[in-house]
This record gives sequence, C-alpha cells and structure tokens, in this order.
Amino acid sequence: QRDLDPLRVRQLGRRCRLPMAFSPSCGMGSTRGSVEGYGGPGASYGAGGSALTQFDFSAIDEMDPALSSGQVILYDREVPFELRVHSSGDGNGDVGTLEAVRVKVMTLGEGAGLVSVTAELTSESDLFFHHAHVMDARSFRAVQDQQRLMVDFAEYPAVLVRMLNACIKEPHTHLAVVVLGRDGRSHLDFIQNLEYKFVELLSVQFSASADEAVRQAISFRYNALKSRVALMHARLQDVNALIKLKSPALLVQLQRSPPRYSPAHAPSTPTSVRHAY
Repeated sequence: QRDLDPLRVRQLGRRCRLPMAFSPSCGMGSTRGSVEGYGGPGASYGAGGSALTQFDFSAIDEMDPALSSGQVILYDREVPFELRVHSSGDGNGDVGTLEAVRVKVMTLGEGAGLVSVTAELTSESDLFFHHAHVMDARSFRAVQDQQRLMVDFAEYPAVLVRMLNACIKEPHTHLAVVVLGRDGRSHLDFIQNLEYKFVELLSVQFSASADEAVRQAISFRYNALKSRVALMHARLQDVNALIKLKSPALLVQLQRSPPRYSPAHAPSTPTSVRHAY
C-alpha cells in the first residue's frame, strides 16, 4: 500500500464502480485553512495577502452549535463522495451520484487525552442532509477488532484527514462511497483502486441527525452566511470610499460597468439519490 494509510486493508467482497473524475477546482466550494484541512477558527478567506481581500470570521465560526460541547474543528472541506441508496440485501447500494459533500471532523481532547471524534456530513444542495459519526475509545476498540486496524485511537483523526484529502487529490485511485440506509443509518467506505482490485481501507458508520440538530445546523448556516455577506458588503463600501477618494473617475466607470455573470462559476445543484428514501 501507499504511505497514505497505516491500516491493514481488506479486499472488497464486492466490486465498486469508479466514479467519474472530480476536479477539486470545480464545484468544490471554498476551502478553509490550508490544503490539509482546516486552518482553525477565523481562518482568512481570499487568495491575496491584502487586507481588502481577507476576512476574519472567527466570531461567526465560534457560534457553530457543533462546538457547544467544547470540541475543536480539525477538518472542514468539501470532498467528492459517491452517494448510493441501500436497496439490496448484501449491504451495497446501486450506483449513485457524485456530489461534493462537506465533511467536518471535530475532536474533544488531543493526543493521549483524546476523548471523542465527531464527523458531520452536510451538503449545499440539500440543507436537510445531515449525518453524524461519533467515536470514543471504547467504540473504537470494537471497530479496531472488527476491521483489523493497526492504529491507535489517538491516530484516528489524522487517518480520517489523510483519507479525505486523498479522495480530493487522487480521485481516480482513492474513492469515498456513502451508502444511505432507509432506516437513517449509513456508512462511508474509503476504497483504493489498485487497478487489478479494489480494497476497502476503512468503513465509518454514520446516522441521520435528529430533527433538532438539523434545525440548529440550518439556522447556523443561514445566519453565518448573512453575517459573512454583511462583512463583505461593509468591506466593499470601504473600498468604494477609498477609490472615490483616490480616483473618482475610476469609481464612476466601475459603477457603470454591469457585473459579469459566468455560468462556469455558478453553483451546481446536482440531483441527489438521497431523496429516494
């Protein structure tokens, strides 16, 4: 195996269909922090180093209801997932759709003092899609024995992060398949394509969140978006005031030019298989 994963892999008993290519630069949405995951609460947005293009959203991020129990965000990115609906008795789902699913990995404690690891799956194309995974040391030992994992619980968050990033960087060889059950339970399978066979690296169990948790998550996302827009609007007014002071003619020209709309940059709204249940 590659150095991606210290797990002892198990050959799949089923064949997995390789999803179409997924470009991280197309339909992935914004990414907070560094390329490895999340840069911490309040990570700046924007490609340039100018103060005019960077924003501090730390106060907004701290209002996330998922952090109410003292957890810390370790990872927050959109990852290409193949979503399937469980429809047969062998645990597999039919070939589904490829979507960018936002994955948030949070930890309570760190290192030897790690208490729990929580992962959330959400989608911009379906606000009510909210699945959660919670793992503590006791439940990890059961999974460790069942899947013959060769990592300790303290290493579990880093393993998740490496696998998620591999699905972004190498989508043809590292796949993430979510099989949605009709009873609200689901599982995320990390699969590696070795050309001559598919091997399952890790299977992570998820369950649909309670209605109250979904409501809180939607409310936070809506209010956070409103707050970010307000911050950006205020920054735009500052830029306009600066341009008006330095170059009034340029401001007049900018105000006369209509904004350009590019379909290539419009957000996609793929049809999801999750509505089948």
